[in-house]
Amino acid sequence: MALVEAYVLRSLRALHLPTHKIRDAAADIREQFGTEFGLATRRIATDGVDIFVHYLDSDEVARAGDRQMPIRAVIDDYLKYIVWDEDDEFPKRLTLRRYDPAIAEVVIDPRFAWGAPIVEPAKVPVDAVLGMWRAGEAPEIVADEYGLSLDQVNALIRVAA
Repeated sequence: MALVEAYVLRSLRALHLPTHKIRDAAADIREQFGTEFGLATRRIATDGVDIFVHYLDSDEVARAGDRQMPIRAVIDDYLKYIVWDEDDEFPKRLTLRRYDPAIAEVVIDPRFAWGAPIVEPAKVPVDAVLGMWRAGEAPEIVADEYGLSLDQVNALIRVAA
């Protein structure tokens, strides 16, 4: 939960949203819904300018504070990196945006590798791949060892470098 909150906070700060807007939205969610995880909830969204909250069980969101409705298509893109558990309000899996998901989808899923980043669908820890490469192995050897494509290994190396 803390990891997802940190991810959401970092993403909101990277969009240059003011700290007071983030703090107020998190406090509003904690108060309205009785959860201590104001940012690690599927009730929060952004369009890069404002923070929005799902106040009802419907698909509609409203701006935190004045509860004005946004253009939904704009905010949906920001929500695609978190997979939510269907049984509750909590995040289940986080896709790391800095890796190109078209080449190497890297996720954090607490069910695998103790929550360390892994490459889907092979479930290979990113640290294992990079460790082998840093030890001097050629990317082709690393790819063969872990059942990954050369493009996947090179994508991990690019981000690490």
